[in-house]
Amino acid sequence: MFKNKSYIGISFIILIFGIYAVPKIVDRIKNGEVIKGDRLDNVDQKTSKADTKLVKIGVAPKFELTNQDNIKISNETYKGKVYVLEFFFTTCPSICPKMNLSMLEIEKTFFGNPNFGIVSITIDPTHDTAKVLKEHRELLGVKSSTWNFLTGDKTTIMDLSNKGFNLYAGENAKVNGGFEHSGLFALIDKDGNIRCRKDDFGNPILYYDGLDKKGVRDIQQDIKILLEE
Repeated sequence: MFKNKSYIGISFIILIFGIYAVPKIVDRIKNGEVIKGDRLDNVDQKTSKADTKLVKIGVAPKFELTNQDNIKISNETYKGKVYVLEFFFTTCPSICPKMNLSMLEIEKTFFGNPNFGIVSITIDPTHDTAKVLKEHRELLGVKSSTWNFLTGDKTTIMDLSNKGFNLYAGENAKVNGGFEHSGLFALIDKDGNIRCRKDDFGNPILYYDGLDKKGVRDIQQDIKILLEE
């Protein structure tokens, strides 16, 4: 007898819940809001905004070097422009050819944009004179007037790479070519700040991998963001 009453009571509660809740659930299904609630909506908005914000690492170090046409080029030359900077050398038998191809891809994407430029600094200035850099530039088929190949004092350049940008470069007689360096690209904004995106764990990546397709794709996406700022 008591069991029957209990079953009737439970059934009545379920019926009331169904009358109240089911129409709301149906409405949420129709509106595509089954998964999302106020909290989740807020999280999604914060995540999307964070994903598009590039981190400021610091002010890019100052430089003044000579380009392929024997013209002095400095960081002030690129004031008001977004630019990508690398360290390389023309006789590099390993990673530089791949870096060159990556830069050519970036140049092609932004060719004709007066607010974008590229800086390629040799770490072997004894060999890479302005004349050699001009020949190398022509060999690559560079078209952009805002892509400069720079040479100068070796100590100054090594300090700029290792102490200024913290991008490793050094002489090593045991490796082919006699020099070794990173294959990373630095991204600098219109105000002269080094910028980058965050990795999957929320940490700044600092620099972009010029040897990797994903790294090149990422830096192109972030150049577009900085050009719009």
